[in-house]
Amino acid sequence: MTTTSRTALDPQRVQRRSVFLLSSAQLLSGVGNGATLSIGSLLAVDLSGSEAWAGSITTILTLAAAVFALPLARLAEVRGRRVGLVTGLVAAMIGALLIIAAVMAQSFLLLLLGAAFLGLGTAANLQARFAAVDLADPEHRGRSLSTVVWAITIGAVAGPNLIQPGAVVGAALGLPPIAGPFVFSAAGLFLAAVLLFVGLRPDPLLLARRLASTAKGASDPGEQPVRGTIRSGLRAVRSSPLAILALAAVVAAHGVMVAVMSMTPLHLQQLVGGSHEGHHGGTTDSTDALVVIGLTISLHIAGMFALSPVWGWLTDKAGRLQTIAMGHGLLLVAVFIAGFGQREPVLVTAGLILLGLGWSAATIAGSTLLAESVAPDQRVTVQGVSDTLMGAAGAVGGATSGLLLAWIGYQGLNVASSVMAAAVLALTALVASRPRSPNAAEGTPGKPPN
Repeated sequence: MTTTSRTALDPQRVQRRSVFLLSSAQLLSGVGNGATLSIGSLLAVDLSGSEAWAGSITTILTLAAAVFALPLARLAEVRGRRVGLVTGLVAAMIGALLIIAAVMAQSFLLLLLGAAFLGLGTAANLQARFAAVDLADPEHRGRSLSTVVWAITIGAVAGPNLIQPGAVVGAALGLPPIAGPFVFSAAGLFLAAVLLFVGLRPDPLLLARRLASTAKGASDPGEQPVRGTIRSGLRAVRSSPLAILALAAVVAAHGVMVAVMSMTPLHLQQLVGGSHEGHHGGTTDSTDALVVIGLTISLHIAGMFALSPVWGWLTDKAGRLQTIAMGHGLLLVAVFIAGFGQREPVLVTAGLILLGLGWSAATIAGSTLLAESVAPDQRVTVQGVSDTLMGAAGAVGGATSGLLLAWIGYQGLNVASSVMAAAVLALTALVASRPRSPNAAEGTPGKPPN
């Protein structure tokens, strides 16, 4: 208690410690997402026996993240970030174990259940970026948020490349080789949950709330906030054009990224394996295809996270709107290269790297802008709504991408995905052309988020 009280007197020290702990947890938990993204579609085809279900894992995972984002935000509102984040990570660990069981039992339904539990971990990872700005100075919000996003890089990039080491571990444990990577996933998620449960004290959100109440001379600094709903969160967003743009930027970027990324492993498997239609046998045993898929998804995830500090710096220095425009511009270039270069694995990989970079820029700038464009008492609810809609966009993208791949091919899927990025660019130009008050963004007093 004495240590916590002493630390709580220094918000900057708590902020630095919180960012370090959140970053470490992101690194550990990233292994689970990386493994699922790289082989999820292959497992779905293998266990279901149909390519029509290729996008089901991504769909279930992102849908679960969408459904549970707001409940986790409500839990954070009442109990603090620590409880909300740990709950999501523990559920994701259970999901990784369920996927191992699904592979052993050859059960497609159990695979879907495991993906749903892993979705709670995705929701927790998304919430972690907002936890990084609870105590951050306004001029450093982009940097703090991007640092936590960046930290997932090592774990997420390692995940797809754990296929071969995972096979060795799986064999040693008596598991099917393709289940091995999820052993690493479960271990990483467990360690991340323990780290935050033990270390994230004092809670950054609860401390920020107490400091704000003390600064205002509140008689009851410990009073609980009103529980938010999707409706109240959307109402708060509608009151601010900047919040509308911020929400559109992160939701559209996520939808585009998931739609293209989720079908790329299957496209590469068909391309590298020399099978383009109706070939189901031995899909999980093609070593060459798995290596190419693992490398491509690793580089894609590196694009998503490795340059996060750069995008955070640009968000703080160049402006929120400019960075959003850069992000969606990169998304357009990415789908053009991947789509029209669909017959060349190198071009598909290049497109996936740019897809990750565009997602990163749009998500960091959009999330930062959203956090400062609504009233403080609405922030956690709006953040939960943002994550819910991001997950919903990802679920729709994952669900429709398999159908689009079957109907109009990989190139058509990329062209269709470009519409959302183009729409956000148009909205950004519209918002930028309208005059704003000097204090348009609460987090950047005297300087609009240009």
